[in-house]
Amino acid sequence: MAGHSKWSNIKHRKGRQDAKKGKVFTKISKEIFAAVRSGGDDPDTNTKLRMALNKAKSANMPNENIDRTIKKANGNIEGVSYEEITYEGYAPHGIAVYVEALTDNKNRTAAEVRLAFNKNNGNLGETGCVSFMFDRKGLLIIEVDENFDEEATLLKAIEAGAEDVSVSNERAEIYTSPEDFEEVKQQLESDGYNFIFSEVTMIPTTKTELDEQTADEVFELIDALEDNDDVQNVYHNLDIES
Repeated sequence: MAGHSKWSNIKHRKGRQDAKKGKVFTKISKEIFAAVRSGGDDPDTNTKLRMALNKAKSANMPNENIDRTIKKANGNIEGVSYEEITYEGYAPHGIAVYVEALTDNKNRTAAEVRLAFNKNNGNLGETGCVSFMFDRKGLLIIEVDENFDEEATLLKAIEAGAEDVSVSNERAEIYTSPEDFEEVKQQLESDGYNFIFSEVTMIPTTKTELDEQTADEVFELIDALEDNDDVQNVYHNLDIES
């Protein structure tokens, strides 16, 4: 698995998201709300809620925002429910795009996602047109420094249940199945590891490489999709030339 390009894309995405924290908080709140409504407010028994809370922590979301969302979800608010839905298509230059949304109005979201593709030289496709190009994996990234012990990290990751580990001069990337992600993360945290990135994400199995200037055309579509409050995640197989 190509670690460098994956982290480059993550940094690019996180940099853009950091510039619009308000929207990030809105999306995480919706994710927390939906998780509580579907599985209760105990993160020990509700995996979706536990992952949403970890995401909130990573985004430095204020505790009062989290508590308010959980209280709202526990209240009997009539007519408030969210449905998970995915969209697939292509950005400019044949880049595969996979979109995850959480919506209370499928027709509205579908129309807005289609408009984003059309206005940014992309094409919204049929279900299954690009999903085969991605694998859902847990990804944990550790920054490598002079004290990093590659062999010990590899052994501990595999013992914890990781599927694969990729190490470069700058970082170690640990891949898990989605089901084992939380357990591996908790085990490695108890061993003293800190992560600069930790999420269940979609890893492209094939990539298309573009230079940074051309890649900006792709990110115009990605930004337009991420600006939609119903869109939770946007994945792609763009590999930015280093």
